[in-house]
Amino acid sequence: MLSFTIPLTPISKKNSQQILINKATGRPFIMPSKRYKEYEQDAMHFIPKGCEAIDYPVNIRCKFYMPTKRRVDLTNLLEAIDDIMVKAGILQDDHSGIVVGHDGSRVLYDKNRPRTEVEIEIIKEEV
Repeated sequence: MLSFTIPLTPISKKNSQQILINKATGRPFIMPSKRYKEYEQDAMHFIPKGCEAIDYPVNIRCKFYMPTKRRVDLTNLLEAIDDIMVKAGILQDDHSGIVVGHDGSRVLYDKNRPRTEVEIEIIKEEV
């Protein structure tokens, strides 16, 4: 099992977007916000380095400790952390053949120490 903590206030990628206009086509497109990009860069400093990218079935359990009791979307938080782990090179990809579950993931409250605790465990192949 691999575990690590990101001692930053969790941010959802989906709720931190900006709509921009493509100058060549005039069509709108969506980009992550500056705030999310900064979070992504800062979070990568806390992800273990030097291990080979995971390319086998795993369950990723995330506990998101938020600084307020305001409702947040767990699915959006999970999407953000999965994308960050792929970008950091800890996961080869976040498709369902590798990330087979997020069992045990939840959103909790800790006003004084917002963070994300991540545990990655290997899933044995089912026969």
